[in-house]
Amino acid sequence: MDSKFPMVGLGVMIKKNDKVLLLKRKGAHGSGTWCFPGGHLEYGETFEACAKRETLEEGGIKIKNVRFASATNNIFPEGKHYVTIFMLAEWDEGEAVIGENDKCDAIGWFSPNDLPKPLFFPTENFLCAIK
Repeated sequence: MDSKFPMVGLGVMIKKNDKVLLLKRKGAHGSGTWCFPGGHLEYGETFEACAKRETLEEGGIKIKNVRFASATNNIFPEGKHYVTIFMLAEWDEGEAVIGENDKCDAIGWFSPNDLPKPLFFPTENFLCAIK
């Protein structure tokens, strides 16, 4: 995935009963950090469609009221460069389960005031931007 052009990632901050859904990453850059469900934006895909697809694939849940929140510019020490689109959504239905065992090893709902650490670099940048 290394290129001379930034990649486009997307993360979804999903709210349910005053909590947000986070996944613990493994196997990719950011292994061992916590982030919102998300992934790569596919060619021709809308932000909303990507948010719904990635949330279902990674966390087994459906979302509603999907809307744009912000974007971050993330240059990683290992040479990767991502522009990450962040969306907001509400939980609609389903139980949060790990859908991609090769990409994450924990999932859970957390109070925004008590998030697990460490956070994935783009997630941390997003949360700083919206404060």
